[in-house]
Amino acid sequence: MTKELPAAGDQRRSQLLRGVLDLCLLSLIAERPRYGFEFAAALNLNGVDLVSEGSIYPLLARMERTGLISSYRAPSSNGGAPRKYYRLTEAGHAELSGGRTDWLAFAPQVTHILTTTQPPGGTTQ
Repeated sequence: MTKELPAAGDQRRSQLLRGVLDLCLLSLIAERPRYGFEFAAALNLNGVDLVSEGSIYPLLARMERTGLISSYRAPSSNGGAPRKYYRLTEAGHAELSGGRTDWLAFAPQVTHILTTTQPPGGTTQ
């Protein structure tokens, strides 16, 4: 039995996402406190579909340990067990602000390079 390797495009998208996933999570939390499942749903709704709940929880735990977010429990709207919600701390707001500034400066530069350079002969491969 052979293990199927992910397509190169998926691997690249996954690597790019790793660098900004924490920033995306901070931005979603800044919008409103959220619980675990909501993160995957919100990312998917916004076209970031390579993220599973299993990869989100370790990031949330790390961000909580480093003081960027805090958590609290609140009753579930469907009467189930209480849910763990996450909210930004002051440090989280500062990290998000700095991360947004960095991303908004970085992304256009990469876009410029990728859209204005061509291989010799002017064709893409």
